[in-house]
Amino acid sequence: MPGIRRSTLLLLLAGAIWAPGELRAGGEPATLKLVQTIPLKGAAGRLDHLALDAKQHRLFIANLSNNSLDVVDLKAGKLVRQVANQQKIQGVVYVSHLNRLFAGNGVDGVCNVFSGEDYTLLKSIKLPDADNVRYDAVKDLIYVAHAEKSLSVIDPKTGAVNATIKLPGPPEAFQIDSEQGRIYVNTHDPAQVAVVDARKNEVVAVYPIKLASANYPMALDAKNDRIFIGCRKPAKVAVMQAKTGKELAGIDIPADVDDLFFDARRQRLYASCGEGYLTVIQQKDGDRFEIIEKIAMPKLTRTCLFDAASDRLFVPVPRQVGQDGPSLRIYQPKD
Repeated sequence: MPGIRRSTLLLLLAGAIWAPGELRAGGEPATLKLVQTIPLKGAAGRLDHLALDAKQHRLFIANLSNNSLDVVDLKAGKLVRQVANQQKIQGVVYVSHLNRLFAGNGVDGVCNVFSGEDYTLLKSIKLPDADNVRYDAVKDLIYVAHAEKSLSVIDPKTGAVNATIKLPGPPEAFQIDSEQGRIYVNTHDPAQVAVVDARKNEVVAVYPIKLASANYPMALDAKNDRIFIGCRKPAKVAVMQAKTGKELAGIDIPADVDDLFFDARRQRLYASCGEGYLTVIQQKDGDRFEIIEKIAMPKLTRTCLFDAASDRLFVPVPRQVGQDGPSLRIYQPKD
């Protein structure tokens, strides 16, 4: 082309084949700023869910491939402890006023309770294939999803199981709306959301999911009456009205999603997809959503944690076979 330098032409061609919303190799994400990277230790494979101790600047990671509960000192920027022999550790929760950790271990079929002071084991609560763990700070209760289609309610002070709620299917992620006294639980086979009355400890409604199946992660926008459901078949985020179960929208995403968080300040969703992308979804208006960025990640980067108070997104990146160890990437969202 006359009048155009070769270097300029190459840049134009590169721009033409680069899809908007995808991160160019070596580029800075448009929606997230990487502020810290902390080396971790462990075998190749998956890292699971996370919990934050904001007061003492600690992050807890369910290191599934290593069968350990990992403790990261965020202020010092280093891994400081690995609590071993946590077989198939999946969910983890920290209760600050008790300085205790609760970890769901699938193989051992327990929810382990640890001291946050020295990580000694205080109690093992028998729950078959214990998985996701959540804390209701308003009611001061721990909830654990586990096998036998159940959600158990635990007193964090005593470790006593106060109630076991029977669900209509195998449970995955769930979210607590303390103000409304409701818990929304993803159950699959078939794909649906079970609505639990937290006062009565019973299922009061079931919302079928028609847009997709294999519903695993969930996020909640309680203020605007919206549930966001991460699905794998096909790969999609389904948007549902919390009061009625009406499906309002579906957003196609990369495959193998396992964590989903809602950023209320920016009206965004962060979806960690094991296919190899951290996906940022923006609410445009009403119930219209679109992907604004897909940030390339190593495969099996399936989990994350967004903390609105510190305005940080924590992303544990697994070790790849034949490569360096795992790491923790910490991002600050951009406005």
